[in-house]
Amino acid sequence: MNDAVDLRAAATPAEACDWPITNCYVDAWMLVLRAWGLDPLAGLGVTVAQDYEGDQFTFFKYLHEDLENLYGVIVGELSIWHALEAQIATQVGLGRVVLVEVDGYYLPDTRATSYRTQHTKTTIAVDAMVPGAGRLTYFHNVGRYELAGEDYAGVFRRLPGQGAVDDVLPPYVEVARRRWPPLADRALTDAAVAVLRRHLRRRPEQNPIGCYRAGFAAQMDWLMAHPDRFHDYAFGVFRQLGANFQLLAAHMNWLTGRGINHLVSSSRAAAEISAGAKAMQFKAARIASRRRFDPCDALFDTLEQRYEAVIDGLARGLG
Repeated sequence: MNDAVDLRAAATPAEACDWPITNCYVDAWMLVLRAWGLDPLAGLGVTVAQDYEGDQFTFFKYLHEDLENLYGVIVGELSIWHALEAQIATQVGLGRVVLVEVDGYYLPDTRATSYRTQHTKTTIAVDAMVPGAGRLTYFHNVGRYELAGEDYAGVFRRLPGQGAVDDVLPPYVEVARRRWPPLADRALTDAAVAVLRRHLRRRPEQNPIGCYRAGFAAQMDWLMAHPDRFHDYAFGVFRQLGANFQLLAAHMNWLTGRGINHLVSSSRAAAEISAGAKAMQFKAARIASRRRFDPCDALFDTLEQRYEAVIDGLARGLG
């Protein structure tokens, strides 16, 4: 069941979307914030600090301090000392949202990807739960869904042949609660600008796309030898790069709509990085399938230039 089909669409602008799904953590938070009546675009200034980590682009996330400062939301790690199912039920019963890493094999909303076909780690945000009935609702990808029956049992490792989740390495779990009134109107805009400025100061010292380019040939050699790993590789590289800049563009458009001027050129350049990462993904797929290397020089030139345009435009636009 999906009773919030339009949540994700409402959380992002109506422009063409290169990456409908970004990463599980950000997607879950965008849905939760929207469900709470908050604007998820306000907290995306963190995307300007994305770097290349040597083998992937930064898996970008909302920072806890930004969630607290903008939305009045407190997030902390939940220590798993008891049955995972019971601890999640306790927190949800207190009116909190629990973000937990689970196996996508049992998530019915992933029918087009991992559902009952492959075991993948992903984060869901649980907001309602009836343990006695073996049922919960969760935010993931583009909506809010229900988990029940064998899927519920599988997530909590209660199916025949599964070891209890407590007998293996417990997953990473966070609990989120609304603590203070969120900022609104001009106060929210000013705080979002301050967050963006702070993250702009944290930006990489070198152009991260240029850093990726330096090792591109070696990575394509590996990919040609392991074409079956393309989707895993693409998620860590092309989707993280493209989705990050798609959301940075959306954040800057949000600020522009609230009267912050001089960000239009940076927003346009960020959107072009998003589209360029999509094009690069297609090129890498061809390289892997045909086993014929292409340095993609023209595309890399454009992406590097657009990155510099984003940063230079922001530095000027934010003073």
